[in-house]
Amino acid sequence: MSWIELSLDTTNEAADWVCTLLAKNNYTDEIQITKYSEPDINASPAWDLSINLYLPNDVYANSRSTEIANLLSSLERTGLSTALQMAVVEEKPVKSELANPLIRRIGERFVVISADTSYSSESTEEITLRLKPSLAFGSGLHPATILSLKLLERYITPAMNVLDLGSGSGILSVAIAKLGANVLALDNDTIAVEATQDAVLRNGVEQQVTVTEGSLGCGSELGHWLGGDSINNVPTVEAKAEFDLIVANIPARMHIALATDYQQALRSSGLVILAGFTSDYEEDLAVAFTNAKFEYVDCERQDEWLALAYRLK
Repeated sequence: MSWIELSLDTTNEAADWVCTLLAKNNYTDEIQITKYSEPDINASPAWDLSINLYLPNDVYANSRSTEIANLLSSLERTGLSTALQMAVVEEKPVKSELANPLIRRIGERFVVISADTSYSSESTEEITLRLKPSLAFGSGLHPATILSLKLLERYITPAMNVLDLGSGSGILSVAIAKLGANVLALDNDTIAVEATQDAVLRNGVEQQVTVTEGSLGCGSELGHWLGGDSINNVPTVEAKAEFDLIVANIPARMHIALATDYQQALRSSGLVILAGFTSDYEEDLAVAFTNAKFEYVDCERQDEWLALAYRLK
């Protein structure tokens, strides 16, 4: 059987948005993400990644291809990707034969690789995070994920009890567990819950990570993390002082709404790491968390993105 190959080149930031947009529109087929190989060193812009999708070349192929092209067109308009290219191929590339597998180094110790990439650690201090390309937010390529990992590396200590709110791909939960802590991975999206469970099993940290579909406190009333979609019957985790640290890579509006729930869910002097937003929201977050009895501790920045650490007074 032949296949329709859909391909585009993107920035690091856009890779997660491609997956998120596809997930919200019920795309369930394979995604292959590789490093971009630029044929012309003088080309502009210089892309970071190449993304390939494969659809069966059947009677539905044209309509599905057009739907996906329209779905991703906003990324091209904003300069985050090329236009979607379409071609007919006889076979999908075998994963083991893919050129330029992604190996992403983050912070001092983390190395993010795809699930099937052959890799030998260069140091006993390295922490390898293996992820299956998925339709859940958090591939390790988006600045918000990178900044979260840097702060987690700095503040996680063994035996901590941690909440990963909006666990997405599971990358933060796996990182926390490999730093020695115990994690409740919580997300209100079924695809994200499945991706987190897969990541936990692939990385052998199932003894330290509990994966649950749901939200914290009033979060069950706020819709989908990445948009205003309503999600019915989302289980609620009661906010009661049981966590030493909360990390949440979700939009700023969610953080502001949940500030009091974070306070109630943390133990004395507990820490919250906030990510998923740009510097435009920094002042509003400062007001909300100061009012909720937190004090500013730390920050990581990349371009317009930032992650903040606040400690409960």
